[in-house]
Amino acid sequence: MQAGIDAGDFGAWLTQARAVLQGSAGAKVPCGDCTGCCTSSYSIEVRPHDAAALERIPATALFRSLASAAGNWTMRPNADGTCPMLSCDQCSIYAQRPQTCLDYDCRVFAAAGIEAGGTDKEVINRRVREWRFQFATDEDRRAHEAIKAAAAFIRATRAHFPPGTAPANPLGVAALALRVYAVFLAPGPAQNAADTVRAVLAAGAAFDRGELQGGACT
Repeated sequence: MQAGIDAGDFGAWLTQARAVLQGSAGAKVPCGDCTGCCTSSYSIEVRPHDAAALERIPATALFRSLASAAGNWTMRPNADGTCPMLSCDQCSIYAQRPQTCLDYDCRVFAAAGIEAGGTDKEVINRRVREWRFQFATDEDRRAHEAIKAAAAFIRATRAHFPPGTAPANPLGVAALALRVYAVFLAPGPAQNAADTVRAVLAAGAAFDRGELQGGACT
């Protein structure tokens, strides 16, 4: 068996990860002593309901981003890529950390078969390469392959998507792949890229409306 870090049961993880994407759960990541997400130049979205975090975060670390929803703040990383709230390799506001931090789970990259980014994300990339999921059923293995196929398709065919609908960053690609993997589950008739794009967009919209459960549309 290949050495690595146990990522847990894939089917259970997938159910939880999709619940996180729908805002009905928080991620439960076995981080251990890893602080990759705190040292990898991430900008953190801070929402108004993250009031306890906002009370602790220095005003100089916050700015309004045009890419964020109105009313949300963005916390910029330090020049060395670390989070302003990281102290002595620990989060100084762990109990009050923003929802964005609660939702982050680098196992999503392992599920999608992609890395978290370039050299600034190397700590996370090493962790991603170490994660090892356990598969209880063939259905879970097929879901994993479908998620990887979805991520590969999104990256390879961005030009076929309408403007603004295909994520460019790895986290966005992986999250969309989790939303729409049902499109890639069954072989089915061959489709051209444009037809598959339309199916992906429809599946993503259905998921966001709460209509896509597991691997089927209801």
